[in-house]
Amino acid sequence: MNVIYPLAVPKGRRLCCEVCEAPAERVCGACTVTYYCGVVHQRTDWGSIHEKICQLLIPLRTSMPFYNSEEERQHGLQQLQQRQKHLIEFCYTVAQKYIFEGKHEDAVPAALHSLRFRMSVHGLSSVELVPAYLLLAEASLGLGRIVQAEEYLSQAQWTVLKSTECCYATHSLLHRNLGLLYMAKENYEEARYHLANDIYFASCAFGTEHIRTSGGYFHLANIFYGLKKLDLADTLYTKVSEIWNKYLDNHYQVLSQVRTQQIDLLGKQFETDTGLDEAQEAEAIQILTSILNIRESTSDKAPQKTIFVLKILFMLYYLMMNSSKAEEYAMRALDLAKEQQLSVHEQNTIQDLLNLISAEEAHHIT
Repeated sequence: MNVIYPLAVPKGRRLCCEVCEAPAERVCGACTVTYYCGVVHQRTDWGSIHEKICQLLIPLRTSMPFYNSEEERQHGLQQLQQRQKHLIEFCYTVAQKYIFEGKHEDAVPAALHSLRFRMSVHGLSSVELVPAYLLLAEASLGLGRIVQAEEYLSQAQWTVLKSTECCYATHSLLHRNLGLLYMAKENYEEARYHLANDIYFASCAFGTEHIRTSGGYFHLANIFYGLKKLDLADTLYTKVSEIWNKYLDNHYQVLSQVRTQQIDLLGKQFETDTGLDEAQEAEAIQILTSILNIRESTSDKAPQKTIFVLKILFMLYYLMMNSSKAEEYAMRALDLAKEQQLSVHEQNTIQDLLNLISAEEAHHIT
């Protein structure tokens, strides 16, 4: 991480910190277009997102070159906007991934970048700003900053109210974050109301059995679990598990056949084939491991439910090309099946998963 101090600031121009917008004292020595109030915020931004986008910021934050024609100028503007849109999505995905991994402090700078690029491309009152406000609200909740989370959510709500073009997916995200806010405030009645709306709008956008809808079911189940309404929680956890099982199994069946048939004739390594971006993979891990922990606490009563989630996690990590984690979950499933003396058929099904990994590892070694 290169650090230099900025030289004289042009008269009338105020340089602001990338993280907190306080007057800047430092500049990144690598790109020379990003400023900070001090070393703490520079390190925070670098670790979160700046290292990943440092060089990409240079053409966005320097003066556009002189163009010989209007056509060239328009082409230059289009390229600039495309770069900004790419960074909007990239920073958003990085921030989402951090949140699902529980790294809320790291999520804030990345989410702020996504918000600023959205403002630059879409304007200060566009509904396109809402997803970034919601990310910042969720990160704030994770850090225990409820008042700050409420401010971001109020801004998001106001933007949605003013918009005539807000899609179902954005409404779903808004209600999910409001549900999380009221969960943090232990107002479970209000939280249930918003999570029910999250499920409704997600169902309108994607369908009732879609992975994008499963998050609403999951958070609603957490409320019932916390209130000791275990039957309701169990029903919803089962629904979430079934949604993810169906989604991952579709990908798993295709990919496992391809791998075992060794169709990769050029000897290239297979890429991950979850059909998910990094943030969605992190969300799947968060949701499924949370359900697994709950299932394992009652595995003596319902071992099949625990094994079901273990097998889903096996498929997820198998598709993510993480053989060691996939093998770990398959072994845990097999050990539990033997411990609970489940049917030979169930044990053989799990053993087939382990055999698949062993065969692949042997193939890679040879």
